[in-house]
Amino acid sequence: MFIIKSLALFVLAGLAEIGGGYLVWQWYRESHSIYIGVLGAIILVLYGIIPTFQPASFGRVYAAYGGIFIVMAILWGWMIDKKPPDIFELIGGGICVIGVFIIMYWPR
Repeated sequence: MFIIKSLALFVLAGLAEIGGGYLVWQWYRESHSIYIGVLGAIILVLYGIIPTFQPASFGRVYAAYGGIFIVMAILWGWMIDKKPPDIFELIGGGICVIGVFIIMYWPR
C-alpha cells in the first residue's frame, strides 16, 4: 500500500508541475490570457506542497521524482502535444523508472 500511495503522490505532483508549467507556457509563449498564467502559478505552488506528503527525506523524494517527471513529460508530449516518443525516449524513460524504484523503494 505504501508504494501505491507514494506513486500516486508522485503522479499528482507530476501533473501539477507539468500542468502548471504548461499553463504558464500557454500564457507567456502562446499569448493566452493572464488568468491562464495565474492559474498555472497556483498549480505550481500546489506542486511544491504535494511532495511533502512523501514519507522519505527531501533529497530521496526529489531524486526519485525526477525520474517520474521525465516519464510524465514524455507522456504529456505524446498525449497533449501529440508528439509520440521515439525509441530512445522510451528506453530512457524505462531506465528512469528503474532508477525511481531503486532510489525510493529498494529495501535498506
